Amino acid sequence: MKNEKLFERPWGTYFNALEEPGYKVKKILVNPGARLSLQSHEHRAEHWVVVQGEALVTLDDKEIKMGPDGYIYIPKGSIHRLQNLGTEDLILVEVQLGSYLGEDDIKRYQDDYNRLPGK
Repeated sequence: MKNEKLFERPWGTYFNALEEPGYKVKKILVNPGARLSLQSHEHRAEHWVVVQGEALVTLDDKEIKMGPDGYIYIPKGSIHRLQNLGTEDLILVEVQLGSYLGEDDIKRYQDDYNRLPGK
């Protein structure tokens, strides 16, 4: 039986642990050396907590390194990216808050997997 809450992506996987009106909780696993799109969201803010591994977070014009217990707030509309700097899986918990939490609320600026509009 397929797990309806587990989603594979080119950079790793995510699991939708809980979703209620106005918020969603995900477990995100980023493969060693992989990174997500440089992106922003119009309708949601995100809170990230690193559980395992070494993360490099791009947030607007800053780059922040984080290890286990590291936490960062991603405001709605900010340009951001998550990258795994380590040789083990990067695992984090993401809490999304906003009026719309659909996966199509992503504006991509750079992407290693050719997922930009028009590609």
